[in-house]
Amino acid sequence: MSNTPTRMPLTGIKVLDLSRILAGPLAGQALADLGAEVIKVERPGNGDEARRWGPPFLKDQDGNDTRESPMYLSANRNKQSITIDIASAQGKELVRRLAARSDVVLENFKVGDLARYGLDHVSLRELNPSLIYCSITGFGQTGPKAHLPGYDTVFQAMSGMMSVTGLPDGVPGGGPMKTGPSLADFIAGQYAASGVLAALYERDGRGGTGIGKHIDIALLDCTIAAQTHSVMTYLAAGVIPPRRGTEGNGGLPSQAFECADGGVIVICGSELQYRAFCEVLRQPQLADDPRFVTNSHRLAHRRELAEVFNALTRQWPARELLAALEAAGIPSGPINRYPEVFADPQVVHRGVAQRVPHPTAGEVTLCANPIRFTGTEPPPATAPPTIGQHTDGILRDVLSLDETQIASLREQRVI
Repeated sequence: MSNTPTRMPLTGIKVLDLSRILAGPLAGQALADLGAEVIKVERPGNGDEARRWGPPFLKDQDGNDTRESPMYLSANRNKQSITIDIASAQGKELVRRLAARSDVVLENFKVGDLARYGLDHVSLRELNPSLIYCSITGFGQTGPKAHLPGYDTVFQAMSGMMSVTGLPDGVPGGGPMKTGPSLADFIAGQYAASGVLAALYERDGRGGTGIGKHIDIALLDCTIAAQTHSVMTYLAAGVIPPRRGTEGNGGLPSQAFECADGGVIVICGSELQYRAFCEVLRQPQLADDPRFVTNSHRLAHRRELAEVFNALTRQWPARELLAALEAAGIPSGPINRYPEVFADPQVVHRGVAQRVPHPTAGEVTLCANPIRFTGTEPPPATAPPTIGQHTDGILRDVLSLDETQIASLREQRVI
């Protein structure tokens, strides 16, 4: 089967993205990557708040800062941008007209905010009964904290994620730690996209109802759910998982090990891999050391295990140790910074970094959608839009406004 451009799975699906910052836009981007037509509605003037979350900012062709921050660029590829003041009567009506022609609405306003403008799910479903309306908030649409705002770090803390991330107490640097990336936002965005796909199938799939759903996504719920086995260790066994730094959750030794010139990650997920690791380090007798002879013994002596094996790996250059581990079939890898990540031959081969045209920067490098359909070459990605880049085209082509009407809306600062 040849890799030729073909129809994407969500081709023909129209999404109205009223969200901003990160979780909601990431959901919209996930749908856009799958072929949906996503129209992003922004406030005239400043637009999505994430645009301003710099420095750094994307540079234009003359080396000057643009209005595009990495935070904004990370969550808005393959979309169109229209600026509309939803607080104005005319602006509200424009959004309602767009919603009437949409399959999906995404929003992450505070609970109840959009009802003031007639843009809540009840109002828009009266206008368009087949509309799928996805609300993404910190705490969800119900409950004693539903009215409260929140950001990623709040939910990493409240969900327990920080309690199981970082070095153990009692060691230098020990204590709860957030993840580097905004994982709570990312997780919620992916759950939202998954919910939208399920609602689309219920509406349009085999035996479809033809009726839309209201999807209620809470960052707190999603961040708890994403902790999988850590959460179940507590729920099923009553055991609170400790922080273990880089140590894995299964067989040992599985952690970062020090080398003469850096460090590597080694995962011994089976007895065979453990014995092979001992052979690579030229210490086969360690496989039968009474302290380490089974995984249960190694768990009981984890500190000693780490000390013994770190003393051995420090004698190796990282590259030589990784080559020996790879030859022995032991899961392992370098601890890369981003320059090494994007220079890795596997990452280059997979096309994870994509260079695409940008209206002010000339070009911008984006992180590609990781979903691949065998035999299908997705259309080239489009750069996250500049603020209001598609306003006139959307009003003209989607809502059939003429140039005089568009000029009047701009003069009144509706757009």
